[in-house]
Amino acid sequence: MPNESMSDIVIRAVAANERQQWEPLWRGYLAFYEKSVPDAVTDFTWARLIDPQDAIEGLMAWDGDAALGLVQYLLHPSTWNRGGNVYLQDLFVVPAARGKRIGRRLIAAVTEISKAKGAGVLYWQTEEFNGTARRLYERVAKRAPFVRYNIEL
Repeated sequence: MPNESMSDIVIRAVAANERQQWEPLWRGYLAFYEKSVPDAVTDFTWARLIDPQDAIEGLMAWDGDAALGLVQYLLHPSTWNRGGNVYLQDLFVVPAARGKRIGRRLIAAVTEISKAKGAGVLYWQTEEFNGTARRLYERVAKRAPFVRYNIEL
């Protein structure tokens, strides 16, 4: 697991005793996208993050005792390669810490983990209105030519 330290920022795996620090980041992420989930889903997501047998993993960015950001991702099988792909599902940095390259550091940490897992592709998506994030993503990744379609179930 990378323990990437640049300046005083440390990026490390979410630990079972860090829910109190994780949950405000999770709620901030949901609020940014003007979404909400039932508390039971938040509980379920947390349980999955700290379960070493589950596919969902998470990292948090820390400055001392302050949690500044999170990234949550999962490795899944692919029909296009043997190592599977990593889907970066959630990425959030607290507003006061934006501009400090924390998002870039979180993506870099997931990139290294993805390589170590033997994944063929690391990918993610964002909403079109999220210009700030899209500027970062254009610098660290190649934009995919795919259009996404959803069926809400």
